[in-house]
Amino acid sequence: MSKYSLDDLKGKVCVITGGAGIIGTSLAEGLAEAGVRVAIADFNKEKSDEVAEALRLKTGGEVIGVFANVLDKAILQQAKEIINKELGKIDILINAAGGNAPTATTQLEFLSEDNMGELSKGFFGLDIEGFRKVFDLNFLGTVLPTMVFSEDMAGRGGSILNISSMNSYRPLTKIPAYSAAKAGINNLTEWLAVHFAKINIRVNAVAPGFFMSDQNRFLLIDKETGKYTPRAERIIYNTPMARFGEPEELIGTVLYLLSDLSKFVTGVIIPVDGGFNSFSGV
Repeated sequence: MSKYSLDDLKGKVCVITGGAGIIGTSLAEGLAEAGVRVAIADFNKEKSDEVAEALRLKTGGEVIGVFANVLDKAILQQAKEIINKELGKIDILINAAGGNAPTATTQLEFLSEDNMGELSKGFFGLDIEGFRKVFDLNFLGTVLPTMVFSEDMAGRGGSILNISSMNSYRPLTKIPAYSAAKAGINNLTEWLAVHFAKINIRVNAVAPGFFMSDQNRFLLIDKETGKYTPRAERIIYNTPMARFGEPEELIGTVLYLLSDLSKFVTGVIIPVDGGFNSFSGV
């Protein structure tokens, strides 16, 4: 086995929360092709089974679907029991469950003297339950799976990968709950990396730039015209590579962070963003 290959990943067991989503499915495919045994853990069991079957046929790998609620520890423990029985002890965890929602999104980007009569369309009108749901899904939905699934790694070593966001560096307008949660993910990633370092569990994150997904489509595509919204056009302008990312473009960075190629790397957050984070806008 070459020490500069991904061979060390072969046969390892990986759980991907939110694995039936666009990013989760793409990462699962890349891992299965690398010989990793993958559990697609998702709240939508029917979809997770469909994704697992499709990936088994496409990659020839060992992929299963498992029901999981990332905000319910008891259900996560049940999912872990199934994974342990069908695939074995867990070596890798990817926390990909997350997303935004209209209920946690303001209609206005800014409050100004011109819209004082529309305060309900800004921060003051946010639905607190919607805010809490988005924050909990993204933050606690990373904490709880890590508590449950990474226990298999204690005494054996392993790797945890969190999915952060460009919002974690600079909050985007309209989406305060999602931005705050992703900023918390960065801090949590670094905290866990330190906490687990002496038992050989590495914890890192990737911070995707702008990828079109089911959760953000309503902000980026005008549902009546099908064209980019002004917000989407500004994103493209501020991305030096001048396009949205494709989910499969995350796979290379993810495989690097999970493999022994990065065995002295822990506590880092790597942007995969087409240059967005480096661009000042000028």
